[in-house]
Amino acid sequence: MRLSGPHLRSPRLWAAVGLVLLLVLAGASVLNHASHRAEAASSGPPRTTVEVSPSHCGRGWDDPVPGLQVFDLHNTFDGAAEAYLEDPGSGAVYGEVEGIGPGTTRPLTVRLGKGAYAFKCVPEDADAVTGPTVRISRGSSGPAAAPVTVHDLIPPAIAYQKWVAGGLDEVVRLTGTLRDAIDRGDLAGARGAWLPAHLEYERLGAAYDAFGAADGRINGTDAGLPGGVHDPSFAGFHRIEYGLWHGRTARTLRGPADALLKAVTGLRDDWAQVRMDPAQLGLRAHEILENTVQFELTGRTDYGSGSNLATARANLDGTRAVLSRLRPLLATRYDSLPALDRAMDRARKVLDGFRTGQGWSPLERLGLSQREKTNAVLGDLVERLSSVATLCDPRRTA
Repeated sequence: MRLSGPHLRSPRLWAAVGLVLLLVLAGASVLNHASHRAEAASSGPPRTTVEVSPSHCGRGWDDPVPGLQVFDLHNTFDGAAEAYLEDPGSGAVYGEVEGIGPGTTRPLTVRLGKGAYAFKCVPEDADAVTGPTVRISRGSSGPAAAPVTVHDLIPPAIAYQKWVAGGLDEVVRLTGTLRDAIDRGDLAGARGAWLPAHLEYERLGAAYDAFGAADGRINGTDAGLPGGVHDPSFAGFHRIEYGLWHGRTARTLRGPADALLKAVTGLRDDWAQVRMDPAQLGLRAHEILENTVQFELTGRTDYGSGSNLATARANLDGTRAVLSRLRPLLATRYDSLPALDRAMDRARKVLDGFRTGQGWSPLERLGLSQREKTNAVLGDLVERLSSVATLCDPRRTA
């Protein structure tokens, strides 16, 4: 898995879609602004302009009706604001729009039925305000889920951080084995030791800049380097991979191997002092495999070992490690969790099919139908995991 800092999205998932956010919870897809307009045009749901402000939150919704509808949320506040449509009794959220700029309007498309509803307005740098309760006497509403707070995410984040610490111990051990083989000039042994060390690092899911600048020293590529693979700044696992599979001598690889071992040891030693942002945990469940699809299934990180599919399998393990910590939160919020589990198992089965007694099949040896199936299965899983990121995106409740 390869990350590039300038291309990372902000810690809030929805900033990536131009600050226009729609939450359709419990396994539904996140739709973009254009699709909202298209849906409204094709089915003609009623539209209601609703004010978003500290003083008149929810004003304008005077004629509640059941069924699919569009709320045009107009921010009259002098700063950016968020708006949630929720059950005022349970706090379950039916939909949200974030980043509504001053004086601007953003649409929210939801399906409403029998029940009580209220808009919660969350102005930037101000207290949240709940508008008047509106009741609908008939029909079936769309899905809703209780909001997740940062406090909810602290225990799973701590558990995940401890798991990563144990994995870093193993990365250091395996990287030491790789370095030792290079030191004694055993390049065949080094090629055998490279993959276990690299996969152990990949399982830790260094998505969303979890390891900071250390990730570039450990798992960087030659992307953007003036000298490419010959640039002095090209370092880490992929620098050694290139040398081992392109006929470089042990003497030329001793320096990079020493630097790699120093980098992973430093990361391990520093990790105990790191306080991972709990708000990023749900995002990491999505980002790990999104990066896999972008970098591993395209072969962009292959420097000779042909191990992209093995890396994808390690990334799947890393995703499962995140999901296992989030499961207590998802169990009561995500109705499609069993379907997600099946999709995870399906991806595991597909990837495991590329491992033989001789090792992992290189990506370029896959037939067209195998490539298409792999891309489809992993792509579907990434879409499902976007709902996990949405559900676990912490929300202000006050």
